[in-house]
Amino acid sequence: MPSPAPAQASARPVRVLLVEDDELMRRSFTVALERYGYRVKAAADGLAGLELFRDGGRDGEDTGAVHGGEGDGFDLLILDVMLPGLDGIGLCRRVRETSLVPILMMSARGDGLDIVAGLEAGADDYVVKPVDTYVLVARIRSLLRRATYAPSAPGPGRAAGEEPAPSQGDLLVFGDLTLDTGGLEVFVSGTPVALTPTELKLLLEFAAHPGVVLERHTLLRNVWEYGWDGDSRVVDLCVQRLRRKLGRDRIETVRGFGYKLRR
Repeated sequence: MPSPAPAQASARPVRVLLVEDDELMRRSFTVALERYGYRVKAAADGLAGLELFRDGGRDGEDTGAVHGGEGDGFDLLILDVMLPGLDGIGLCRRVRETSLVPILMMSARGDGLDIVAGLEAGADDYVVKPVDTYVLVARIRSLLRRATYAPSAPGPGRAAGEEPAPSQGDLLVFGDLTLDTGGLEVFVSGTPVALTPTELKLLLEFAAHPGVVLERHTLLRNVWEYGWDGDSRVVDLCVQRLRRKLGRDRIETVRGFGYKLRR
């Protein structure tokens, strides 16, 4: 399988925080990612990773922060699940207290409980080690695209018979839920709601097709950009997180098929 081309040079390289306790893997991932143009800061345990995150990985330069708050020097975090001191799941939770930065979890065992716990803690996606560099870089690029996602206005491409969402300019309104597609902001009863890039892109996908049942494999392809049959649990757990933030009745489960956004 061909390797993806190195990242294009830019004014500010993409900054990645890697937290991995295995020294060989940590060095290997660091070298591989730097080959593709990423600037990597690495830590060997969860507490050291948390300290690096809070510091933003600064070396005295302007990081061009886009996330705001703690950890604003990083564009993406890669966290191993099994870490000494503070494990990857606990670290993910601590990060989510202050930041919406994209998070990719790594699990050595592919253990279902580890994966579910990581996604419930707020991770956007996961990979199972050992992981090919091509796959790792593809997942990173997908996460970064979500973080800079700019949706087109819903309209052309609706399914036959599908009605457009009620809108006010760049605003899509579904009961007490308001989605500003221009400013990429979400409000429930007028109160701003903070969503991770993946949660936001998933909501935008639902909002582009209100009242239409979207199957899990469709969401995996359009939101997570899986070119193969991925793990549908990432969809289910991201929907659960959206329900906690938007209200449990806003996204409806259609058993045996998928989910739909209620008008």
